[in-house]
Amino acid sequence: MSTLSSNKPKILITGANGLLGQKLVEQLVAAGNFVVIATGRGACRLSGGGFTYQSLDIENEQEVEENLARLCPDVLIHGAAMTHVDECENNQEACYRANVLATAYLVRAAEKVGSHFIFVSTDFIFSGEDGHNPYTEEAVPDPVNYYGQTKLEGEELLKRSSLKWAIARTVLVYGLANDLSRSNIILWVKSSLEAGKQIQVVDDQERTPTLAEDLAAGCILIANQGATGVFNISGEEILTPYQMAIETADYFGLDKGLIVRTDSTKFTQPARRPMRTGFIIEKAKSQLGYRPKTFRMGIGILAKQIILAHS
Repeated sequence: MSTLSSNKPKILITGANGLLGQKLVEQLVAAGNFVVIATGRGACRLSGGGFTYQSLDIENEQEVEENLARLCPDVLIHGAAMTHVDECENNQEACYRANVLATAYLVRAAEKVGSHFIFVSTDFIFSGEDGHNPYTEEAVPDPVNYYGQTKLEGEELLKRSSLKWAIARTVLVYGLANDLSRSNIILWVKSSLEAGKQIQVVDDQERTPTLAEDLAAGCILIANQGATGVFNISGEEILTPYQMAIETADYFGLDKGLIVRTDSTKFTQPARRPMRTGFIIEKAKSQLGYRPKTFRMGIGILAKQIILAHS
């Protein structure tokens, strides 16, 4: 574990135990430009060293206040959130605490120490039904579910603050956490087809799927450059879940005949999903030098990680 006494700037990550958090810590430690402070609820679930871990309940205002005053991060990447869209719809109080109140506490505490605040947001702040998709950074938000509404409220808190701020909006993040705790479309398709199961996949929704490593790299580019404003940080290809499933089956040489094309009217979910989102990422490419992987390259990276995890 590193010590906090260093002449390098300090960067604090919320949600460090999660998928994005793990990738952020890994890349930041490897680059060595910052003293890395990883925070999360409960014990550290990160592997490796080169960082300091601090248990932090961001829904506890006093805890946030005390820790930020003590740690004085130069940069704060706020990646922690309640992101399960249906859970957010069904348990709106918990979602509000996690996504709005916690953000408000962090913003207030960060204002006192003058951190550059980078907030991770989502395509779900948009309706996906207004014909303006794929979206640029200037598009007008219009969320269709409670999760999207709370993330938009988080964005607004930041914009109204006195902080130097940036918002990194992303889409359908996929990747492999080091404890293999989360599934994603690639793992789901791969395991289902390997088991000979028929799967139904929708083809009436469009996204620009984002490799977790790419999202982390985009956030770090913002941090390194002290960039401000809104940036779309996602993959570049606009794909339907059905196309993602076919590409996954292709990559692993699995039976595509088991993939049944369907549409979202066949599924009932508590929260509405925007139909077509996807982002135009020209701003991040030109201003930050952001270069995401293709979806096929993303599958390849996951395939290697799966082999390593089982070796």
